[in-house]
Amino acid sequence: MSAFITLSRLCWSTPDGRPLFSDIDLALGSERAGLIGRNGAGKSTLLRLIAGELRPSSGSVSLRGRLGVMRQIVHVDASECIADLFGVRDDLVLLRCAERGEAGADDLAHADWTLEARLEAALTRLALAIAPDTPLASLSGGQRTRAALAALVFARPDFLLLDEPTNNLDREGWNAVVAFLADWHGGALVVSHDRALLESMDTIVELTTSGVSRYGGGWSAYRAQKDLKLAAAEHDLADAEKQLAAAARAAQVAAERKARKDSVGARAAARGDAPRILLGARKNRSEATGGVQARLADRRLTEADASAAAARKQVETLRKLRVALAPTGLSANRRVLTLAQVTAGYAPDTPVLRDTSLEIFGPERVALVGSNGSGKSTLLRLLTGALKAWSGEVAVHVPFAMLDQRVSLLDPSTTIVDNFRRLNPTEGENGCRAALARFQFRANAALQHVHSLSGGQILRAGLACVLGGQTPPPLLILDEPTNYLDIDSIEAVEAGLAAYDGALLVVSHDEPFLEAIKIERRLTLTQTFD
Repeated sequence: MSAFITLSRLCWSTPDGRPLFSDIDLALGSERAGLIGRNGAGKSTLLRLIAGELRPSSGSVSLRGRLGVMRQIVHVDASECIADLFGVRDDLVLLRCAERGEAGADDLAHADWTLEARLEAALTRLALAIAPDTPLASLSGGQRTRAALAALVFARPDFLLLDEPTNNLDREGWNAVVAFLADWHGGALVVSHDRALLESMDTIVELTTSGVSRYGGGWSAYRAQKDLKLAAAEHDLADAEKQLAAAARAAQVAAERKARKDSVGARAAARGDAPRILLGARKNRSEATGGVQARLADRRLTEADASAAAARKQVETLRKLRVALAPTGLSANRRVLTLAQVTAGYAPDTPVLRDTSLEIFGPERVALVGSNGSGKSTLLRLLTGALKAWSGEVAVHVPFAMLDQRVSLLDPSTTIVDNFRRLNPTEGENGCRAALARFQFRANAALQHVHSLSGGQILRAGLACVLGGQTPPPLLILDEPTNYLDIDSIEAVEAGLAAYDGALLVVSHDEPFLEAIKIERRLTLTQTFD
């Protein structure tokens, strides 16, 4: 398999000189490769280097064939339509003129009579049945993502660069993107934290500060190989700790032996039963021998300690977060929340929810699912009191906490510790520190200001502040908690929720996440049309 992309000793540093990654060697051909790594590791930067938008600090990027880069559509001009996204507005205008008999001979010679059919085929491939003049502003975020991918395919590239292509997609959109990639016969490098999407990849490429590691197969194969690495690292740690203990015992024995010899020499000198010059020679030999043995034992102890520390760090890097939480005290028959025949919306006579009902008792775990625009966020706003129902009953019967995608319950201008104390005013200093340490905010890490944290760190801090106290709330509401998180952060959130014994109400399109937190039932919302 010849490579479309070859990276040779590629290095890149931030404008202030901080190295982001170094000495990356990687070749990619006709394969679908999932690019993973922690937030801030440089995944999007690597894509921009490959696309030629950034210049490497050193090393090289070699390309063969046509490269297609999917752009995330963040800001949409009101005048832009699907034809603009595909870059064919003028060509379509020409076709319309030709159809009306208004085109000249030169125009007719340049008309692309297959254009509309090719446009329709590209959109259909991503499950979009929309006209070329459809305004982009009228599409949902998920539809715009699919339209951007369709426009990319329309250009017929050899290799695709995709950055989080399934973010904000409902199940229909997700299925369309996954089906498209399954049928793609060129090459693709896909930045994603979507483990279900990564399962369909041919290979996983993990980016760290030290470079890239390549794992054959999809997500499950990658995870199995990482588990083997963890088992090997734990074995190395056990050996290192045994060697450290043996080195410590040897150092103690050497110190005690030297002390005994020094004591014997001192007593002999005190008795005066040997010539002073002989005693001095004995003393010098004893000190020299004892000193060498002590230094050797100390050096071995230092080396064993360093080996154990390195092995311990490797295990901590590979091992998933495990969390222990205080119980909520929520009984199995306690009514947690009630929605009875609720109708609500934002514009008069245009309900988003109509006659919607939901009850949760005890520590149930419920997911709100449905297509984009079906009313999931509206339902959460009803429960939190941000929106009033037009009719029906809305009641939350227990204390609760809401973690939205921005974790807005945290004050970004203060530290993690300050936020914890504000949300848990009765918690003492030791309890505060212990709670934050359980979520990997130890010592000075707990003193970071929230505004300086990554998305994954902010959500982890939010969980620590909400669930880490002596009395966690009996109900936790989560709105798309895994969006924009790296996989390590997602697994940390899963660990925290697995240890939680209260009720969960979760909005998420992330099926592996819903399975990991053991969702028991689902409320499927459908779009309301009059």
